[in-house]
This record gives sequence, C-alpha cells and structure tokens, in this order.
Amino acid sequence: MEMHAADRSGIGLSKASEGRRVALLITGLGSFLVPFMGSAVNIAIPVLGREFEVDAVTLGWVASSYLLAAGIFILPLGRLADIHGRKRVFTYGIIVFTISSLLCAVSKSPIQLISFRFLQGIGGAMIFCTSVALLTSIFQRSERGEALGVNVAAIYLGLSIGPLIGGFLVQFSGWRGIFLAVIPPGLAATTLTWWSLKGEWAKARGERFDLTGSIFYTFGLASIVYSLSTLPDKSGLPLLLIGGLGLVFFILWEGKVTSPILNLHIFKGNPAFTFSNLAALISYSATFAVSFLLSLYLQYIRGFPPQNAGIILMSQPVVQAILSPFAGKLSDVIEPRIVSSIGMAITTIGLAALAFIGGETALAFVIVELSILGFGFALFSSPNTNAVMNSVENKFFGVASGILATMRLIGQMLSMVISTLILTLYLGETRITPEHYPALLGSIKLAFLAFTLLSVIGIPASLARGKILTR
Repeated sequence: MEMHAADRSGIGLSKASEGRRVALLITGLGSFLVPFMGSAVNIAIPVLGREFEVDAVTLGWVASSYLLAAGIFILPLGRLADIHGRKRVFTYGIIVFTISSLLCAVSKSPIQLISFRFLQGIGGAMIFCTSVALLTSIFQRSERGEALGVNVAAIYLGLSIGPLIGGFLVQFSGWRGIFLAVIPPGLAATTLTWWSLKGEWAKARGERFDLTGSIFYTFGLASIVYSLSTLPDKSGLPLLLIGGLGLVFFILWEGKVTSPILNLHIFKGNPAFTFSNLAALISYSATFAVSFLLSLYLQYIRGFPPQNAGIILMSQPVVQAILSPFAGKLSDVIEPRIVSSIGMAITTIGLAALAFIGGETALAFVIVELSILGFGFALFSSPNTNAVMNSVENKFFGVASGILATMRLIGQMLSMVISTLILTLYLGETRITPEHYPALLGSIKLAFLAFTLLSVIGIPASLARGKILTR
C-alpha cells in the first residue's frame, strides 16, 4: 500500500497533516483552473471572432483543440504518471498549462491561438489524470472521501464562475485577460508543488510504457475528430477510415499487451460498467456545447455584452454544483441507474425546449431552461459516477476513474464536433455578421435538436446497465 512520504520517513503527524493540506490545496487549484479555462473561453468566442475576423468553424476549433488534446493524451499521460510519478506529471502539467496560457494571451493569429490551446489541453490532461490519483495515494481511507469531495467542489466552482469572471475579464480587459488571469495561480501551484509537497507516488514503477498502443490511440482518435470536422466535404472520409482502423488496432493490441494503457478486461462481463460509461459519453456529447452555442446566441443575436452573457450562462453550472452532492447521496439510497436515468430524461426536456429558441425569446425562458439542464445533469452525473465506481473492485478504482474521465473528454469533444459540423452546413466559411444571424440561429436550433435526439438515445443506455448494489 502506498503511503505519504512524510509517514514513511518518520516525520511527525503534524508534518504529515501539513503535507496532506498542501496536496489538497494544489490539486484543488489545478482542478479549478482546467474547467475554469474551458467555461471562461466560451464567453470570449464572439469577441475573438470580431477581432480575428474568422468564421464560426475556426472559432469552434478554439474550444475544440483544447478538448482534443486533453482527450487523446489523458490515457497515455495517466499511465506515464503511474510509472514515473504522479507528482512529477502533475507538476509538469501545471507548468505546461501556465506557459501555454501566457502564449495564448500573446497570440497574434487564430492559428497561433488554436495551437497554444492544444498545448494548454495537454497541460490540462496532465493535471486531470493525476489530481485524483494523488489524493487517493496521499490521504488515508478515512479521510479520502472528504478530500475527493473538496476536489470535485473545485471542479464545479471552476465551471460555475468561469462564465461570470470570464465575462467581466473580456468586457473590461479583452479576451487576453482570461489567459493572463490564470498565470498567477498557476505559478503559485507550481511553487507549492515543487517546494512543499514531499515524496513521490508511482504505482507502476518499473513497468513498461505501452508506446505502440498510445500511438494507435492518439492517432486514431485525432484522425476521427479532425475528419468529422471536415464534413460534409468528402475529402475527410479516407482519414476517417484510417482513424477508425487505428482505434480497432488499438483495441486488439490492448487485449494482448502485458502493460496496457487501457485495461479492457474491466469491461468483460460487466454491463453495469460498460453502459454507465456509454451513458456518460452520450450525456457529455449532448450537453457540453450548450454554453458555446448560447454564448454565440446571447452575444451575436441578442446583443448582450460578455459580462451579461456570462451571468446568464452561470445558471446551469450553479444549479448543478448545488444539487450534485444531494444527487450523489440520493444514489446511495435509490439505485444509481434510476436516478441518473431520470436526470438524463430531464436533460432531454431542457434540450428539446432550447431547440425552439428564437430571436425574441424571453430571457427568463433561457435561464429556466439552463437551470433545468443543470438540474438534470446533477441528477445524472454524480449517480452515474457512483454506478461506475460501485461496478468494479477496489483494485480497479484508478483504472475505472481514468476510463470515465476519458469518456467525459471524448463526449465533450464530440459535442463540439457536432456543433461545428452544423455551423459549417449553415454558415460555411463566412464570418458571423448581422446578415448571417438568421443562419446562425437556424444552426443553433438544429444543434439543440440533434443533442435532444442524442440524449433520448442515452436514456435506454442508462437503464440498460442493470441493478447496481451501492456500498
């Protein structure tokens, strides 16, 4: 069993407790910064479009490149952290995230910004794949639940205040202010990790890294996402086929390699785990791009300044943050599949209502529907996570958590791909100007309709997991 370095070296309990508090602070800070950046940048999308004079598809890639990097690297980086040290990978992640934020802030072109956002996504993946594992390694079982709860609260806090602070920063200091704002806390987290967090945790030290599987996975997933973004142009179809073959080879390879980056055996004979992860993939695919689309709607079509748009968009994550702990407790009493399936049904209703949004829709309607989405997703997310973790043995907790995080990131990425594809169909490669607002509104409504249908499919997938015994 892994122990904190302070405990191993005979340092007193007060020192060990101090080390745990430092670990909780730095992992919480990292877990706050990554979602904060994602939700805050969505507010800046229309301002970026006006400054750089680019089309909606390019604007979509400002958000998608970040998610793409996080999605394709989280599994390999998580495995590297197990082999070479979780603190080391976390520290490098904070450094990469902070430096790339500065580079984003000084970007002079859309290509530069998208490239540096991709680098920022790599840093985010390094943070996300290690923060929970670090806390699990450092805190004793009796304290672990509270520590993980603080970490989850930090994630939701980042999601909740990202639109608000992002809106204020964009309005009063420009879009570059968002990236500059995360540099001081990034430097603070780096300093604390480097000087105050003693010891190292490497669960799989000495084991081999599956480079072949990592290449198949990253190349296959990246190829599929990029090829989908080129549709309806048929030039991307060969790349789509190549990417699909890459993932097939990845699955075949992972089934026979001794030290895989993805343990496929955890799926065998475990429908609860399989369908819970599928439900998570569908849910994030259907909901993540909502803030991106409504940011375009509120600032372009309704003419709200970034500050006001950010306040409106806060309603969803705030409701979600408030209700998620109660939903998690509810899933300890009622079967998680029931609670999460009801949550997905409520989310479906909220998405369906947004498909009827118009240029003169009452603002109260938008806020209410966002609150309904937050309520539905709160009922889904915590119980679904509970279902995933309760469907595997304790020794697979790390693997299960990593797979669920991968499903979340891939779902978020697919949500942006769907939105970008629909924007391409309606707007093509034209800038969003007032004469194109009707087309923009049509694309937003169609995207919400597509997400509604996707969410409908997710309900039976959520129910199909079967009965799960809570512990």
